[in-house]
Amino acid sequence: MATTNLNVRIDEKLKKDAEALFADLGLSLSSAITLFLKACVDYNGIPFEIKKTNRAPAISGDILLQESQVLIDTNIAAYKELSK
Repeated sequence: MATTNLNVRIDEKLKKDAEALFADLGLSLSSAITLFLKACVDYNGIPFEIKKTNRAPAISGDILLQESQVLIDTNIAAYKELSK
């Protein structure tokens, strides 16, 4: 079987994380990509669901600090007990 090169530009951290994951699974990045492409061909499409998610909107830092303070104030006795 003849082989060919495939050049893909991806985030450096994503590549390193993927390489580490696949190494733990006993695979190279190249073999993992080949497995994915073979699965796509066998499935005749992407072999998993791809969909847009309805994510909650990000909250501002001020709101996060306010909500955090409420939690701290509400649970101050437990925090003090745990710090003993």
